[in-house]
Amino acid sequence: MIRTTTCPMDCPDACALEVQVDDGQVVSIGGRHDHPNTSGFICSKVANFSRRLEHPDRLLHPLRRTGEKGEGRFEEISWESAIAEISTRFETTKQQWGGEAIVPFHYGGSNGMLTDGLLDALFFDRLGASRLDLTICAVPTTEVARGMYGRMPGVAFEDFPQARFIVVWGANPKASNIHLVPYLRQAKRNGAFIATVDPRRNFSQEEVDLHLGLRPGTDLPMALAMIDLWRREELLDAEFLKQNALGLEPLLQAAREWSLDRAAEVAGVPVDQIELLARTYAEAEPALLRCGWGLERNRNGGQAVAAVLAMPALLGKFGVRGGGYLMSNGGAKKFAGEKLLGRSENGQRRSLNMTQLGRWLNDDLDPPVKALFVYNANPVATVPNQNAVIAGMKRADLFTVVSEQIMTDTARYADLVLPATTFLEGWDLRAGYGSYILGGVPPVTEPMGEARTNQRLFTDLAAAMGWVDGPFGWSDEELVRRATEVTDLAGKAPAVERMLEGLNESYDFPGPSPVQFDTVHPRTVDGKIHLTPPVLGSQPFAFRPPDEDYPLALISPASGKMISSTFGETNCPELHLDIHPEDAGPRGIDSGDAIRVSNSLGRVECRAQVSDRVRPGVVSMPKGAWQKASRNGATSVALCPDHLNIVGGAACFNDARVEVERA
Repeated sequence: MIRTTTCPMDCPDACALEVQVDDGQVVSIGGRHDHPNTSGFICSKVANFSRRLEHPDRLLHPLRRTGEKGEGRFEEISWESAIAEISTRFETTKQQWGGEAIVPFHYGGSNGMLTDGLLDALFFDRLGASRLDLTICAVPTTEVARGMYGRMPGVAFEDFPQARFIVVWGANPKASNIHLVPYLRQAKRNGAFIATVDPRRNFSQEEVDLHLGLRPGTDLPMALAMIDLWRREELLDAEFLKQNALGLEPLLQAAREWSLDRAAEVAGVPVDQIELLARTYAEAEPALLRCGWGLERNRNGGQAVAAVLAMPALLGKFGVRGGGYLMSNGGAKKFAGEKLLGRSENGQRRSLNMTQLGRWLNDDLDPPVKALFVYNANPVATVPNQNAVIAGMKRADLFTVVSEQIMTDTARYADLVLPATTFLEGWDLRAGYGSYILGGVPPVTEPMGEARTNQRLFTDLAAAMGWVDGPFGWSDEELVRRATEVTDLAGKAPAVERMLEGLNESYDFPGPSPVQFDTVHPRTVDGKIHLTPPVLGSQPFAFRPPDEDYPLALISPASGKMISSTFGETNCPELHLDIHPEDAGPRGIDSGDAIRVSNSLGRVECRAQVSDRVRPGVVSMPKGAWQKASRNGATSVALCPDHLNIVGGAACFNDARVEVERA
């Protein structure tokens, strides 16, 4: 039997899926053709998702720890015992220390609308738990885009072939947005000039016309130098800016400090390449900017995003199909989740920044963190300063619950482990943040073992706490119905029955897709572009040079094998570090050598892969790898600092600086 559903993984595409299920077993997963971008193909990660369903480490029953934290020794218990223990421990903790001593830790393990930030949020609100600032990814980009354009809908994937110039800045669609790649190739065949800006070269010379392999954290000076060139040569669209933008002067004043030569020296990019990018962008029509999330992962990230997102406005590249920018289209939908749940604030509860998990698990807070509930996340594999995170997770007085599909690195440190369903086993809704699609996610197979959905888990916990009113009394299917009814797709109400059948709905923009400054406009309060949004702080475009304590910059980008840390159980058996020949040679390192990558925070032992895909002075290790993939149980986050970006208090993974030597 063929069942239809939608992929809710953390990816812009929100693919439409067809799943072959025979005798209750998932046989194959493929892409449907009734989705404008899926077009019948999907990534290998999801195509092979059945391996996760039946993996030997799949969690099938609630477990209680029997060994030391981290050893991974557990005994099977009943759901009744698990729920009772959690509710009792939470009540006791709240009575002794207050609700803020309990912290939920969650992130993008599900990008579904129902499985993260809905009933779970209502449960922890009622409990009075500490709030969690979700800062690991996309905070600077989101905050800046909101401040500048009000999260105006961006250029649709299918309009990329209309462009005659495309710059992909800080993104690698081949790893994390594969359905954009065919459109880029079509644009190239149509004669578009395509450029990429990234410390790592992800496209071949045949696929792009220009690659600028800048040093991590130097996007800001390069963008400002391009802007100053346009100012000096009077290439700015003065009329467009006069009518549509505010805050121009602080940006131009900051740009005056950056000549092309100075920016080229700081960024480590030939000056003629920066000039070629700037001039080609200014001359092309339509011209399109694809801004990714890579450039935000450093202490200059928010400022860099603002300078880059200002470019289409400065040049007046709007008002035509295939012109403008694309970052995240997640704000294009409207979902009245707060109204649906009737949520109300439980006082002024404290917020804890997830990037600094290692600090607040070990620091003497008031109240201290006494209970941690982890779901939709694997922080041991994904949060900076891994050694501090592990030290905190080992605390004997910390009661830790992990709801998970697989025995992850984090689950090994739990007191209780709860078996969670995969997206193939439960109800959800999925709105793309690239594709303009809302898709239904119905179960296509029964849950394995005793796995429970997040909705069922938090309903059961609420009942144990004595809360049985309102949303906690809804079934999973009823929650889908109610959530669909409070969802708006650019003025269109999605059909509930289509969601229940696992089909998709498109948005109701005028024409086939939105055209910025034609059919869609800034969603700021005054309808203007704010080129210097307040979120940038008192020194909006100040550049902070990266640390130079160690000679090599470490980046940890997404790979084509995993979605953050998801699929680390199978898809990353051995950890490698990419290092440029110019850096490997003097260190006597060849491909396949055992190496040590170290700094003051920690050490990772893995194997070298000598490659010119990374620029000299930069080494690359994939994000999300599990401890078993390295030779000493440490991964890239063991080397990443936990200081914060001024914009949104975001993580700065790419500020990591390291030394590499043969082991």
